[in-house]
Amino acid sequence: MSPLRRADLATLDRDDPLRPFRDRFALPEGVIYLDGNSLGAMPKSAPARLREVAEIEWGQDLIRSWNKHGWIDLQQRIGSKIGRLIGARPGETIVADSTSVNLFKLLAAALQLRPGRSVILSEPANFPTDLYIAEGLAALLGGHRLELVEPEGLEATLGPDVAVVMLTHVNYRTGRMHDMNAVTQRVHEAGALMLWDLCHSAGAVPVDLTRADADFAVGCGYKYLNGGPGAPAFLHIAERWQNQVTPPLTGWLGHAAPFAFETHYRPAGGVQRAVVGTPPVLSMTALEVGVDLMLEAPMAALRAKSVRQFELFAALVEQELAAWDFRIVTPRDAIQRGSQICLSHEQGWPIMQALIQRNVIGDFRAPDILRFGFTPLYVGYAEIWDAVAILKDIMATGAWDRPEHHARAKVT
Repeated sequence: MSPLRRADLATLDRDDPLRPFRDRFALPEGVIYLDGNSLGAMPKSAPARLREVAEIEWGQDLIRSWNKHGWIDLQQRIGSKIGRLIGARPGETIVADSTSVNLFKLLAAALQLRPGRSVILSEPANFPTDLYIAEGLAALLGGHRLELVEPEGLEATLGPDVAVVMLTHVNYRTGRMHDMNAVTQRVHEAGALMLWDLCHSAGAVPVDLTRADADFAVGCGYKYLNGGPGAPAFLHIAERWQNQVTPPLTGWLGHAAPFAFETHYRPAGGVQRAVVGTPPVLSMTALEVGVDLMLEAPMAALRAKSVRQFELFAALVEQELAAWDFRIVTPRDAIQRGSQICLSHEQGWPIMQALIQRNVIGDFRAPDILRFGFTPLYVGYAEIWDAVAILKDIMATGAWDRPEHHARAKVT
């Protein structure tokens, strides 16, 4: 097989049907941004929309905007749009709170639906906040516990005491992707409920919660949905469970008649009961811009480009970086991975800091992972070549070993 050349990847850019989307994002000149799996790039239309909401809807129309501009319906409206991205039925998805808070709400709901079962089952490599929330809820309720098992041992651990299985669809550190349909089926056969964390899936890989028959799901809005830093999260409750769940956080906007101002709580019908308090309108506005943009792009084309970009990056690592002991830890089989590539190296932290200094932005995950995300709406093929070429130069010159690159920062 002939070695890859930059010209080969530039040709792919010229023929890329998604290429026009790149011009709709505000990307700094000269920056190769491979961290959209941590914080999505800003859509160019977001600032103007935010100004409109701030200056007109808030500044001029004031509190009237809850009705006049539909602020009160933002959570349902954006939730319905996200639902289309994750294969949900209408009325099953709503935007609210953070991923962590939504996990708390849905895990509590699942435990209610499985009385007599005491175990929340997950895997050790799940994102830590998921595990922390589960630990905290179990301690709060008493009589429940979190158990962790490697994915290969999941089926054997699905005993009669398991109430709910909580897994992240795409692993944040390695990019490994679970078979959502197969896992959900096994969980249901064991009499338990299934909760999926879609933070690294929504907007990145094809998701069909309806086909999988998932019970619950959560996800964030600031990664592949490009909703901005700290964007609101979403939650999904399958229709069959919605009116059987009593939320553990019984807030006023989850009430059946919030503006009746009744003394005692009555849950709203459907997924609305999972809402707690007043939505952050400005953050919701930015999220809706990002979601609308995602809905314009065909998921099949996004996935095909993501798969190709991984294959090219992996081939270039093997072609250009063989001398420096990088190991690809992301599964090579596209069916088993999300939209990222993760390299293991004992000097991962300073190498990533040297890359960032050279305007190749990925991120580091302890203990030794350099993580690069593929966001096909704005990442080009030739940028993959350039990123690996800069990484090769950093290694060949020893630039990664400068003292400033070893200094640790709060955010990695």
